[in-house]
Amino acid sequence: MQQANQQSDVIGLPIDTIIAFDFGTKRIGVAIGNNQIKSARPLITIDSEKTKHRFIAITKLIETWQPQLFIVGHPTHVDGSEQELTRLSLRFARRLRGRFRIKTVLIDERYTTCAASELLREAGIYGIKQKPMLDQLAAQQILQSFFDDPQMAITLPDE
Repeated sequence: MQQANQQSDVIGLPIDTIIAFDFGTKRIGVAIGNNQIKSARPLITIDSEKTKHRFIAITKLIETWQPQLFIVGHPTHVDGSEQELTRLSLRFARRLRGRFRIKTVLIDERYTTCAASELLREAGIYGIKQKPMLDQLAAQQILQSFFDDPQMAITLPDE
């Protein structure tokens, strides 16, 4: 996998709207961002394990927001080694790219869920009450990581 040099190089054109995903087997957190102002915000949590329902929801998001780029969190163990979710997340990213023909890159997502949980705790939201927002806040963290350091973007392999 290669890292992108600049945000505009990621897709070969200037980027305005980006949708980021925190992929999980039960839920997918989604965040939206604007590259011009380097701003990311949580959007929704897709709370379905069924691929069909997930892609119906994503199709609606694309129709509404017209993104030029997808970013998918790339989960690994703390030492950077792959885990089962790494493979599933990569598969999801490839499906996004193939189905919607929108450039898709990966961003290291280690600690994003922890950071999102900490933000919720600081807002006075604890335990099970975090569940509805946790994944979308993790997606926001993933997208903000891209804005902070676009060279960390990992080009999706062509396989």
